[in-house]
Amino acid sequence: MAVHWLLICHGLITLIVVVSFLCGQWPIFQGTPISSIHRFITFGAYQYFLKLVGAVFGDKGINSILSVEYYCCDRSNPILQIIYLAIIGSTYYIIVKTSFQYIPGYYLSGVHRYTSLLAVAIGILLFLLTSFSNPGTVTVDNVSHYLSVYPYDNIIYTKKECSTCKLPKPARSKHCSICNRCVARFDHHCGWMNNCIGERNTRYFLAFLLWHFLICMYATIAIGLVLAGRLKELKIVYILTVYYGVENSFRSLAPHIIQWLLGSYNSQILLMVFMAIVSLLLAGFFAYHAKLCLTNTTTNETFKWQDYVSWQKKLSEARASSVALKASIDRMDSERKPPDNKCKSFFRRSPLENTEAVAKNNVYDKGFFHNLYEVIFPVPTRASHSHTKSKSG
Repeated sequence: MAVHWLLICHGLITLIVVVSFLCGQWPIFQGTPISSIHRFITFGAYQYFLKLVGAVFGDKGINSILSVEYYCCDRSNPILQIIYLAIIGSTYYIIVKTSFQYIPGYYLSGVHRYTSLLAVAIGILLFLLTSFSNPGTVTVDNVSHYLSVYPYDNIIYTKKECSTCKLPKPARSKHCSICNRCVARFDHHCGWMNNCIGERNTRYFLAFLLWHFLICMYATIAIGLVLAGRLKELKIVYILTVYYGVENSFRSLAPHIIQWLLGSYNSQILLMVFMAIVSLLLAGFFAYHAKLCLTNTTTNETFKWQDYVSWQKKLSEARASSVALKASIDRMDSERKPPDNKCKSFFRRSPLENTEAVAKNNVYDKGFFHNLYEVIFPVPTRASHSHTKSKSG
Protein backbone atom coordinates (compact mmCIF):
# COMPACT_ATOMS: atom_id res chain seq x y z
CA MET A 1 0.00 0.00 0.00
CA ALA A 2 2.93 2.31 0.70
CA VAL A 3 4.09 1.84 -2.92
CA HIS A 4 0.67 2.98 -4.18
CA TRP A 5 0.81 6.18 -2.14
CA LEU A 6 4.38 6.73 -3.29
CA LEU A 7 3.26 6.55 -6.93
CA ILE A 8 0.35 8.92 -6.30
CA CYS A 9 2.64 11.42 -4.56
CA HIS A 10 5.16 11.12 -7.40
CA GLY A 11 2.43 11.86 -9.95
CA LEU A 12 1.13 14.88 -8.02
CA ILE A 13 4.62 16.33 -7.53
CA THR A 14 5.38 15.85 -11.24
CA LEU A 15 2.11 17.58 -12.17
CA ILE A 16 2.81 20.54 -9.84
CA VAL A 17 6.39 20.97 -11.12
CA VAL A 18 5.39 20.78 -14.82
CA VAL A 19 2.45 23.20 -14.42
CA SER A 20 4.55 25.58 -12.28
CA PHE A 21 7.42 25.61 -14.78
CA LEU A 22 5.28 26.10 -17.89
CA CYS A 23 2.34 28.15 -16.58
CA GLY A 24 3.50 29.74 -13.31
CA GLN A 25 3.81 33.20 -14.89
CA TRP A 26 0.18 33.27 -16.01
CA PRO A 27 -1.94 35.99 -14.30
CA ILE A 28 -4.31 33.37 -12.87
CA PHE A 29 -1.49 31.95 -10.73
CA GLN A 30 -0.18 35.29 -9.40
CA GLY A 31 0.21 35.22 -5.60
CA THR A 32 -0.19 31.43 -5.43
CA PRO A 33 2.33 28.69 -4.54
CA ILE A 34 2.44 27.83 -8.29
CA SER A 35 3.89 31.29 -9.01
CA SER A 36 6.43 30.93 -6.17
CA ILE A 37 7.55 27.51 -7.44
CA HIS A 38 7.87 28.96 -10.96
CA ARG A 39 10.13 31.78 -9.69
CA PHE A 40 12.26 29.30 -7.76
CA ILE A 41 12.63 26.92 -10.74
CA THR A 42 13.33 29.61 -13.34
CA PHE A 43 15.33 32.11 -11.26
CA GLY A 44 15.82 31.36 -7.56
CA ALA A 45 17.42 27.92 -7.87
CA TYR A 46 19.92 29.21 -10.44
CA GLN A 47 20.90 32.15 -8.24
CA TYR A 48 21.48 29.86 -5.26
CA PHE A 49 23.54 27.58 -7.50
CA LEU A 50 25.69 30.54 -8.64
CA LYS A 51 26.28 31.54 -5.01
CA LEU A 52 27.31 27.98 -4.16
CA VAL A 53 29.71 27.83 -7.13
CA GLY A 54 31.14 31.22 -6.14
CA ALA A 55 31.68 30.09 -2.58
CA VAL A 56 33.46 26.88 -3.66
CA PHE A 57 35.32 27.86 -6.84
CA GLY A 58 35.36 31.69 -6.75
CA ASP A 59 35.02 34.02 -9.72
CA LYS A 60 36.51 31.53 -12.19
CA GLY A 61 33.76 29.05 -11.43
CA ILE A 62 31.04 31.71 -11.84
CA ASN A 63 32.54 32.88 -15.15
CA SER A 64 32.57 29.30 -16.44
CA ILE A 65 28.90 28.85 -15.53
CA LEU A 66 27.99 32.19 -17.15
CA SER A 67 29.78 31.20 -20.37
CA VAL A 68 27.77 27.96 -20.46
CA GLU A 69 24.59 29.98 -19.81
CA TYR A 70 25.47 32.34 -22.66
CA TYR A 71 25.91 29.41 -25.06
CA CYS A 72 22.71 27.66 -23.92
CA CYS A 73 20.40 30.70 -23.71
CA ASP A 74 21.81 33.45 -25.95
CA ARG A 75 23.34 31.52 -28.84
CA SER A 76 21.89 29.14 -31.40
CA ASN A 77 22.45 25.57 -30.17
CA PRO A 78 20.83 22.13 -30.58
CA ILE A 79 20.50 21.25 -26.87
CA LEU A 80 16.68 21.44 -26.69
CA GLN A 81 16.36 19.67 -30.04
CA ILE A 82 18.36 16.74 -28.63
CA ILE A 83 16.22 16.80 -25.47
CA TYR A 84 13.03 16.71 -27.56
CA LEU A 85 14.26 13.70 -29.56
CA ALA A 86 15.32 11.99 -26.31
CA ILE A 87 11.89 12.62 -24.71
CA ILE A 88 9.83 11.41 -27.65
CA GLY A 89 12.15 8.44 -28.29
CA SER A 90 12.30 7.28 -24.66
CA THR A 91 8.55 7.78 -24.14
CA TYR A 92 7.71 5.71 -27.21
CA TYR A 93 10.22 3.04 -26.15
CA ILE A 94 8.65 2.78 -22.67
CA ILE A 95 5.16 2.52 -24.21
CA VAL A 96 6.37 -0.25 -26.52
CA LYS A 97 8.03 -2.17 -23.66
CA THR A 98 5.12 -1.83 -21.21
CA SER A 99 1.98 -1.84 -23.37
CA PHE A 100 2.61 -3.47 -26.75
CA GLN A 101 2.51 -6.93 -25.18
CA TYR A 102 -1.24 -6.32 -24.58
CA ILE A 103 -1.91 -5.25 -28.19
CA PRO A 104 -4.01 -6.69 -29.78
CA GLY A 105 -6.32 -6.76 -26.80
CA TYR A 106 -9.96 -6.65 -25.83
CA TYR A 107 -10.49 -3.08 -27.12
CA LEU A 108 -7.47 -2.48 -29.39
CA SER A 109 -6.53 -4.26 -32.61
CA GLY A 110 -2.97 -5.04 -33.69
CA VAL A 111 -2.99 -2.17 -36.21
CA HIS A 112 -2.20 0.26 -33.38
CA ARG A 113 1.32 -1.13 -33.22
CA TYR A 114 1.91 0.43 -36.65
CA THR A 115 -0.30 3.54 -36.45
CA SER A 116 1.51 4.61 -33.27
CA LEU A 117 4.89 4.37 -35.02
CA LEU A 118 3.50 6.30 -38.01
CA ALA A 119 2.14 9.02 -35.69
CA VAL A 120 5.52 9.46 -34.00
CA ALA A 121 7.31 9.51 -37.37
CA ILE A 122 5.01 12.28 -38.67
CA GLY A 123 5.59 14.24 -35.44
CA ILE A 124 9.37 14.02 -35.90
CA LEU A 125 8.99 15.04 -39.58
CA LEU A 126 7.03 18.17 -38.56
CA PHE A 127 9.70 18.89 -35.94
CA LEU A 128 12.45 18.69 -38.58
CA LEU A 129 10.45 20.85 -41.02
CA THR A 130 9.97 23.55 -38.39
CA SER A 131 13.56 23.34 -37.17
CA PHE A 132 15.36 23.48 -40.50
CA SER A 133 13.00 25.50 -42.72
CA ASN A 134 13.70 29.11 -43.62
CA PRO A 135 11.48 31.26 -41.35
CA GLY A 136 11.57 34.15 -43.82
CA THR A 137 15.02 35.67 -43.52
CA VAL A 138 15.17 39.25 -44.82
CA THR A 139 18.09 39.68 -47.25
CA VAL A 140 19.29 42.25 -49.76
CA ASP A 141 17.54 40.29 -52.52
CA ASN A 142 14.08 40.14 -50.93
CA VAL A 143 13.91 43.23 -48.69
CA SER A 144 12.06 45.28 -51.33
CA HIS A 145 9.51 42.47 -51.68
CA TYR A 146 8.84 42.37 -47.92
CA LEU A 147 8.60 46.17 -47.79
CA SER A 148 5.79 46.01 -50.35
CA VAL A 149 4.02 42.99 -48.82
CA TYR A 150 3.93 44.42 -45.26
CA PRO A 151 3.32 48.19 -45.33
CA TYR A 152 4.00 50.29 -42.23
CA ASP A 153 0.93 50.96 -40.11
CA ASN A 154 2.59 54.00 -38.46
CA ILE A 155 1.29 52.80 -35.12
CA ILE A 156 3.58 50.04 -33.92
CA TYR A 157 5.67 49.94 -37.11
CA THR A 158 7.38 52.92 -38.69
CA LYS A 159 10.05 53.27 -41.37
CA LYS A 160 13.48 52.47 -39.94
CA GLU A 161 16.70 50.61 -40.61
CA CYS A 162 17.97 47.51 -38.82
CA SER A 163 21.00 48.65 -36.84
CA THR A 164 22.65 45.22 -37.21
CA CYS A 165 21.82 44.14 -40.78
CA LYS A 166 22.00 47.72 -42.14
CA LEU A 167 18.91 47.01 -44.26
CA PRO A 168 15.53 48.76 -44.36
CA LYS A 169 13.41 47.03 -41.72
CA PRO A 170 10.09 45.78 -43.16
CA ALA A 171 7.00 46.07 -40.98
CA ARG A 172 6.32 43.00 -38.82
CA SER A 173 9.97 41.93 -39.01
CA LYS A 174 12.41 41.71 -36.09
CA HIS A 175 16.11 41.11 -35.77
CA CYS A 176 16.68 37.91 -33.76
CA SER A 177 19.73 38.34 -31.55
CA ILE A 178 20.12 34.57 -31.19
CA CYS A 179 20.04 33.71 -34.91
CA ASN A 180 21.56 37.10 -35.88
CA ARG A 181 19.16 37.77 -38.75
CA CYS A 182 16.02 39.75 -39.53
CA VAL A 183 12.93 37.58 -39.92
CA ALA A 184 9.76 38.60 -41.78
CA ARG A 185 6.51 38.42 -39.81
CA PHE A 186 8.58 37.43 -36.77
CA ASP A 187 6.62 35.58 -34.09
CA HIS A 188 9.27 34.32 -31.64
CA HIS A 189 12.50 32.37 -31.39
CA CYS A 190 11.73 28.78 -30.37
CA GLY A 191 14.52 27.11 -28.42
CA TRP A 192 12.97 23.66 -28.95
CA MET A 193 13.29 24.14 -32.71
CA ASN A 194 16.56 26.08 -32.53
CA ASN A 195 14.93 28.33 -35.12
CA CYS A 196 12.85 31.47 -35.43
CA ILE A 197 9.13 31.15 -36.10
CA GLY A 198 8.30 33.56 -38.89
CA GLU A 199 6.38 34.06 -42.10
CA ARG A 200 7.41 30.86 -43.88
CA ASN A 201 7.37 28.26 -41.09
CA THR A 202 4.48 29.33 -38.82
CA ARG A 203 2.32 26.73 -40.62
CA TYR A 204 4.78 23.97 -39.71
CA PHE A 205 4.94 25.17 -36.11
CA LEU A 206 1.15 25.14 -35.78
CA ALA A 207 0.98 21.68 -37.38
CA PHE A 208 3.68 20.50 -34.94
CA LEU A 209 1.69 21.70 -31.90
CA LEU A 210 -1.60 20.27 -33.16
CA TRP A 211 -0.11 16.91 -34.16
CA HIS A 212 1.73 16.45 -30.86
CA PHE A 213 -1.46 17.28 -28.98
CA LEU A 214 -3.23 14.56 -30.99
CA ILE A 215 -0.36 12.09 -30.39
CA CYS A 216 -0.54 12.65 -26.62
CA MET A 217 -4.33 12.26 -26.62
CA TYR A 218 -4.00 9.10 -28.74
CA ALA A 219 -1.45 7.64 -26.31
CA THR A 220 -3.59 8.55 -23.28
CA ILE A 221 -6.73 6.95 -24.73
CA ALA A 222 -4.86 3.91 -26.07
CA ILE A 223 -3.21 3.16 -22.71
CA GLY A 224 -6.58 3.66 -21.01
CA LEU A 225 -8.15 1.12 -23.39
CA VAL A 226 -5.28 -1.30 -22.74
CA LEU A 227 -5.96 -1.14 -18.99
CA ALA A 228 -9.72 -1.42 -19.53
CA GLY A 229 -9.06 -4.46 -21.72
CA ARG A 230 -6.96 -6.09 -19.02
CA LEU A 231 -9.84 -5.61 -16.57
CA LYS A 232 -12.15 -7.41 -18.98
CA GLU A 233 -9.73 -10.17 -19.96
CA LEU A 234 -8.78 -11.00 -16.36
CA LYS A 235 -12.41 -10.65 -15.16
CA ILE A 236 -11.37 -8.43 -12.25
CA VAL A 237 -14.89 -7.12 -11.60
CA TYR A 238 -16.27 -10.67 -11.57
CA ILE A 239 -13.58 -11.84 -9.11
CA LEU A 240 -14.13 -8.86 -6.80
CA THR A 241 -17.91 -9.28 -6.69
CA VAL A 242 -18.18 -13.10 -6.61
CA TYR A 243 -15.11 -14.21 -4.67
CA TYR A 244 -14.51 -11.17 -2.44
CA GLY A 245 -18.10 -10.09 -1.92
CA VAL A 246 -17.60 -6.49 -3.07
CA GLU A 247 -20.86 -4.75 -3.95
CA ASN A 248 -21.35 -4.44 -7.71
CA SER A 249 -21.42 -0.63 -7.82
CA PHE A 250 -18.97 1.98 -9.07
CA ARG A 251 -18.50 3.47 -5.60
CA SER A 252 -17.57 0.10 -4.06
CA LEU A 253 -15.51 -1.28 -6.93
CA ALA A 254 -13.52 1.85 -7.84
CA PRO A 255 -11.06 1.84 -4.84
CA HIS A 256 -10.27 -1.87 -5.35
CA ILE A 257 -9.81 -1.51 -9.12
CA ILE A 258 -7.57 1.55 -8.71
CA GLN A 259 -5.50 -0.30 -6.10
CA TRP A 260 -5.14 -3.28 -8.44
CA LEU A 261 -4.17 -1.07 -11.40
CA LEU A 262 -1.56 0.83 -9.36
CA GLY A 263 -0.09 -2.42 -8.13
CA SER A 264 -0.04 -4.26 -11.45
CA TYR A 265 0.26 -1.50 -14.08
CA ASN A 266 1.89 1.45 -12.32
CA SER A 267 4.12 2.28 -15.34
CA GLN A 268 1.11 2.55 -17.65
CA ILE A 269 -0.77 4.71 -15.13
CA LEU A 270 2.15 7.14 -14.81
CA LEU A 271 2.56 7.28 -18.58
CA MET A 272 -1.15 7.93 -19.08
CA VAL A 273 -1.17 10.76 -16.52
CA PHE A 274 2.00 12.28 -18.03
CA MET A 275 0.61 12.17 -21.58
CA ALA A 276 -2.70 13.67 -20.44
CA ILE A 277 -0.92 16.61 -18.75
CA VAL A 278 1.29 17.24 -21.78
CA SER A 279 -1.72 17.08 -24.12
CA LEU A 280 -3.53 19.76 -22.09
CA LEU A 281 -0.48 22.02 -22.17
CA LEU A 282 -0.07 21.53 -25.92
CA ALA A 283 -3.77 22.27 -26.43
CA GLY A 284 -3.30 25.59 -24.61
CA PHE A 285 -0.22 26.53 -26.67
CA PHE A 286 -1.94 25.59 -29.92
CA ALA A 287 -5.11 27.52 -29.04
CA TYR A 288 -3.04 30.63 -28.22
CA HIS A 289 -1.06 30.54 -31.49
CA ALA A 290 -4.13 29.63 -33.54
CA LYS A 291 -5.94 32.68 -32.16
CA LEU A 292 -2.96 34.87 -33.08
CA CYS A 293 -2.93 33.50 -36.62
CA LEU A 294 -6.67 33.95 -37.11
CA THR A 295 -6.37 37.62 -36.08
CA ASN A 296 -3.13 38.01 -38.10
CA THR A 297 -1.11 38.94 -35.04
CA THR A 298 2.24 37.59 -33.86
CA THR A 299 3.56 36.98 -30.37
CA ASN A 300 6.03 39.82 -30.92
CA GLU A 301 3.18 42.15 -31.90
CA THR A 302 1.11 41.34 -28.80
CA PHE A 303 3.87 42.88 -26.68
CA LYS A 304 4.12 45.87 -29.03
CA TRP A 305 0.34 46.41 -28.82
CA GLN A 306 0.44 46.11 -25.02
CA ASP A 307 3.13 48.81 -24.87
CA TYR A 308 1.23 51.01 -27.32
CA VAL A 309 -2.11 50.68 -25.52
CA SER A 310 -0.45 51.31 -22.14
CA TRP A 311 1.29 54.42 -23.49
CA GLN A 312 -1.94 55.72 -25.07
CA LYS A 313 -3.86 55.21 -21.82
CA LYS A 314 -1.25 57.12 -19.85
CA LEU A 315 -1.34 59.90 -22.45
CA SER A 316 -5.15 60.05 -22.28
CA GLU A 317 -5.07 60.13 -18.47
CA ALA A 318 -2.52 62.95 -18.55
CA ARG A 319 -4.73 64.94 -20.94
CA ALA A 320 -7.77 64.31 -18.76
CA SER A 321 -5.85 65.42 -15.66
CA SER A 322 -4.77 68.58 -17.49
CA VAL A 323 -8.39 69.32 -18.47
CA ALA A 324 -9.56 68.65 -14.90
CA LEU A 325 -6.89 70.96 -13.49
CA LYS A 326 -7.87 73.70 -15.92
CA ALA A 327 -11.55 73.23 -15.03
CA SER A 328 -10.81 73.47 -11.31
CA ILE A 329 -8.81 76.69 -11.90
CA ASP A 330 -11.71 78.09 -13.93
CA ARG A 331 -14.11 77.23 -11.08
CA MET A 332 -11.86 79.01 -8.59
CA ASP A 333 -11.81 82.08 -10.84
CA SER A 334 -15.58 82.03 -11.15
CA GLU A 335 -16.41 81.52 -7.47
CA ARG A 336 -18.07 84.90 -7.32
CA LYS A 337 -20.42 84.05 -10.19
CA PRO A 338 -23.95 82.78 -9.36
CA PRO A 339 -23.97 79.00 -8.78
CA ASP A 340 -25.21 76.74 -11.59
CA ASN A 341 -28.54 75.00 -11.44
CA LYS A 342 -28.26 71.79 -9.33
CA CYS A 343 -29.73 69.69 -12.16
CA LYS A 344 -27.09 70.96 -14.61
CA SER A 345 -24.29 70.33 -12.09
CA PHE A 346 -25.51 66.77 -11.50
CA PHE A 347 -25.57 65.83 -15.20
CA ARG A 348 -22.32 67.62 -16.09
CA ARG A 349 -19.58 65.07 -16.85
CA SER A 350 -16.30 65.22 -15.04
CA PRO A 351 -13.32 66.02 -17.27
CA LEU A 352 -11.72 62.78 -16.02
CA GLU A 353 -14.55 60.83 -17.69
CA ASN A 354 -13.52 62.14 -21.10
CA THR A 355 -10.51 59.86 -21.32
CA GLU A 356 -10.34 58.61 -24.89
CA ALA A 357 -10.77 54.89 -25.48
CA VAL A 358 -7.65 53.35 -26.97
CA ALA A 359 -8.44 51.36 -30.10
CA LYS A 360 -6.23 48.55 -31.37
CA ASN A 361 -6.33 49.13 -35.11
CA ASN A 362 -4.59 46.11 -36.61
CA VAL A 363 -4.36 46.89 -40.33
CA TYR A 364 -2.94 43.43 -41.05
CA ASP A 365 -6.12 41.68 -39.88
CA LYS A 366 -8.02 41.13 -43.13
CA GLY A 367 -10.58 38.61 -41.99
CA PHE A 368 -10.67 35.03 -40.72
CA PHE A 369 -10.23 33.20 -44.04
CA HIS A 370 -7.64 35.59 -45.50
CA ASN A 371 -5.55 35.42 -42.33
CA LEU A 372 -5.64 31.63 -42.35
CA TYR A 373 -4.76 31.54 -46.05
CA GLU A 374 -1.80 33.85 -45.44
CA VAL A 375 -0.40 31.49 -42.79
CA ILE A 376 -0.91 28.29 -44.81
CA PHE A 377 0.34 29.83 -48.06
CA PRO A 378 2.98 32.50 -47.29
CA VAL A 379 3.46 35.13 -50.00
CA PRO A 380 6.74 33.76 -51.48
CA THR A 381 5.16 30.31 -51.99
CA ARG A 382 2.07 31.50 -53.85
CA ALA A 383 1.88 30.84 -57.54
CA SER A 384 0.50 34.33 -58.23
CA HIS A 385 3.52 35.92 -56.58
CA SER A 386 5.97 33.71 -58.51
CA HIS A 387 4.20 34.59 -61.77
CA THR A 388 4.32 38.31 -60.99
CA LYS A 389 7.99 38.09 -60.05
CA SER A 390 8.89 36.31 -63.29
CA LYS A 391 6.98 38.89 -65.28
CA SER A 392 8.79 41.79 -63.64
CA GLY A 393 12.12 40.00 -64.25
